[in-house]
Amino acid sequence: MITRTSPPSPRRRGILLSAAAPALLLTLAACASPGGAAPAAQPDADAEPAARELAAPRLVASYEGGLLVLEGDTLEVAAELELPGFLRVNPAGDGRHVLVSTDAGFRVLDTGLEAEQHGDHAHYYGAEPQLTELVFEADHPGHVTTNEGVTALFADGSGEVQLFEASELADAAADAAGLDALELRGHESAAAHHGVAVALPGGELLSTLGTAEARTGVAVYDASGAELARDERCPGVHGETVAAGGTIVVGCQDGALAYRDGVFTKVASPDAYGRIGTQAGSPESAVVLGDYKTDAEAELERPTRVSLIDTETGTMRLVELGTSYTFRSLARGPHGEALVLGTDGAIHVIDPAAGTVTATIPVLGEWTEPLDWQQARPALRVDGHRAYVTDPAASTVHLVDLDAGELLDSVELPAAPIELSTVAAGH
Repeated sequence: MITRTSPPSPRRRGILLSAAAPALLLTLAACASPGGAAPAAQPDADAEPAARELAAPRLVASYEGGLLVLEGDTLEVAAELELPGFLRVNPAGDGRHVLVSTDAGFRVLDTGLEAEQHGDHAHYYGAEPQLTELVFEADHPGHVTTNEGVTALFADGSGEVQLFEASELADAAADAAGLDALELRGHESAAAHHGVAVALPGGELLSTLGTAEARTGVAVYDASGAELARDERCPGVHGETVAAGGTIVVGCQDGALAYRDGVFTKVASPDAYGRIGTQAGSPESAVVLGDYKTDAEAELERPTRVSLIDTETGTMRLVELGTSYTFRSLARGPHGEALVLGTDGAIHVIDPAAGTVTATIPVLGEWTEPLDWQQARPALRVDGHRAYVTDPAASTVHLVDLDAGELLDSVELPAAPIELSTVAAGH
């Protein structure tokens, strides 16, 4: 736990003039052959500038009128890309690209990040980020998920689901054939609704059921589209996550619904109306973190309790935080710990097994959730052992070391951030 009561003054960071560096940076001493130094790279006047070595993966922040690509360790702005409209950002699932929800559909942003695995660690290299011309057309693009290496895109305006192998996206983005270079498969919902879909092993698919007026549950389909199972004990179904062991959890107005190995499990809320709409799972834990609201009539409820859904026992526990939070406040740490960014400005660290708050990490000042969900509010995102917190009121992003429980850096951005995405696939 850290005792700092206020964050350090943010450093102002401008846009990097170049994302390239000499090719010799691609050779690391730690990975050199034991027999001696690697041979010097020979310059090629006609070659594209090589990517430079990075210490961490990149991030993408949306703002009113564009996108910022940030370096994950220094928070430097690697690129500022103009794009009109309200933009949502989600990892594409391949560790490099981010899907940007626009009026036309899901547009592919190439962060320029390349990762090379070396045993138990990775080396990262960054080329110049760019907005590609690749767009997955969608009527009101909604949720993006990646599971079992397959990314699923849900269009709320049509109920259409598009699925592709995440590992194939880089070639498609670089190929003149575009989407034709992908083996896209689709699923048509019975009716358009605000929904979500998740790829399952063996080509199966879990997708929500509903209409524009009501959402009722989920169904599972085989690779040919034939329905295998359904469960409609989930009024107002919303959101999804994956827990350890591959259990899929979706939120309901009266609890949650879990699915694993062909079996549905209903996890009931302790209240008749105990709504869960946002969830965060971890491969390190069978317990899912969820929000928890109890006032069906509220214009905007500001809850102070979160839910812990145990997918092994089918039970739910509520944890009082003493502060409210929003749908951009939930995340999981590298060891499975549950993380909640409160409106008190601190990250609250919860032991999911014990259901207790074990630490608080002050990050920014107190803030108030706006009424309109599209209005900017602080957001929490985690990549490995680092947590990132935006402060749109100060146009600032903060970097937190989760293991040390310490605020490492605060950097002022050229625009107020709205949404924040890592490139990590999550699940």
